[in-house]
Amino acid sequence: MAWTRASGTSGMEGQELPYVLVDSIGEKVGVYKDHVGFLKKRFNLITMKEYLENKTVLSKKIRAIYMWYHKPAINEELLQSLPNLKVVASSGVGIDHLDVKLLSSYGVKVANTPFVVSTDTADMGMALLLASSRRVVEGHQMAVSPDTEYFPADWLGVEVSGATLGIVGMGTIGYKVAERAKAFEMKILYHNRSQRKKEEENAVGAVYCKKIDDLLQQSDFVLLAVNLTPQTHKLIGKRELELMKPTATLINISRGLVVDQDALVEALQNKVIKAAALDVTYPEPLPRDHPLLKLKNVLITPHIGSATTKTRWVMMEEMAESIEAGLAGLPVPREVLP
Repeated sequence: MAWTRASGTSGMEGQELPYVLVDSIGEKVGVYKDHVGFLKKRFNLITMKEYLENKTVLSKKIRAIYMWYHKPAINEELLQSLPNLKVVASSGVGIDHLDVKLLSSYGVKVANTPFVVSTDTADMGMALLLASSRRVVEGHQMAVSPDTEYFPADWLGVEVSGATLGIVGMGTIGYKVAERAKAFEMKILYHNRSQRKKEEENAVGAVYCKKIDDLLQQSDFVLLAVNLTPQTHKLIGKRELELMKPTATLINISRGLVVDQDALVEALQNKVIKAAALDVTYPEPLPRDHPLLKLKNVLITPHIGSATTKTRWVMMEEMAESIEAGLAGLPVPREVLP
């Protein structure tokens, strides 16, 4: 198939707009259709399908990759085929899907969108905590079921106000969760690589636990808000789950691989802990026969921590800004260093 846009699209001054590789437009994991107009004013968007069908013409033209929710996947073969690639902009905060050192070795800069997602993700953490503790999804199912003849008086949830929340990972997202939990009059413990400043702790009433074990043993709710790194891979396993209270709930808004999922299934089945509320799993989605999907004491959402219209638009703007800066030889905003 011949490439029909070889001349490219020109900007206001008649200069050819830079070529940027995207996975697709629309479809399941593509660039949102309502983002396309903004992006096309700045870039020639080339889909992976177009690129693979016209490699000879396009390989030297593409100077950036717009990576929307881990797509297009980047490997060494792709990097070798794009000799003029300068920058990769990845949506969201996590970079566990990227080999930043490999990209750096090719002279490619990497940027993400870590700060814009924090408010919505913190909201999601509290939403999961509240929905799980008050059994909101189960209650909805009961209320709309054609088999329901009465509402049982002994159908009870767990009180949130006055309960102890243990936050593992007190970065931007974790701290915003603490701010919200304070409004619910929760007692807040946290475990982090480094202790927050005293004024930051006092502002939310948070108490630092140098050892994660101390947090796990005392918390009614344990919320995970860490980045996925080799150090946090399966941070919560059988031993950690057994340290938690049998009445405790585990909430994960970080990455699925921060939890040993097999150990979690066993803990939930055997009532080692009371419940789990997960916005992330591994893989995503889970196989339809996965045991987590069959447990009544589990609430799972489809990794929607940052999924609001406004936040996704700002993410797109920030990615475009990073690409433009990188191609202009300027410091890249929100650059991820190897």
